[in-house]
Amino acid sequence: MTIQVTGNLLEGCVLAVLSTGDEYGYSLTQRVKNELGVSESTLYPVMRRLQTDDCLTAYDMPFNGRNRRYYRITERGHTQHAACKQAWTHFKGRIDGIIFSGGGTQ
Repeated sequence: MTIQVTGNLLEGCVLAVLSTGDEYGYSLTQRVKNELGVSESTLYPVMRRLQTDDCLTAYDMPFNGRNRRYYRITERGHTQHAACKQAWTHFKGRIDGIIFSGGGTQ
C-alpha cells in the first residue's frame, strides 16, 4: 500500500529539506522524490507556489557554463515549516491512535 503525500504536507517536506541549507533544484527534487516517490512534475509547482507565498527565494549560479537554480528558505518559510511540524505531530498522533489501537481520541 502506498500513501500519497500531497498539498501542505508536500510543501512541508520541501521546506524541511531547505531548512538545512540552500539546494539546487534538481538535487532538491531528487531528494524528495527518492524519499516519497513523487515526480519532479509534482514538485516544481510546489516550489513555485512556495515562492509565490514568499516561503522560498530562488537564485541562479553558474555551473559548467550553465546556470543552476538554487532555492533558499525565507523567514516566512521557516515559520511555515515550524507550523507544518506541529500540525504533522498532532495529525500523526491521531492517525497512530486509530491505526495502532483502533481507537483514536474519544
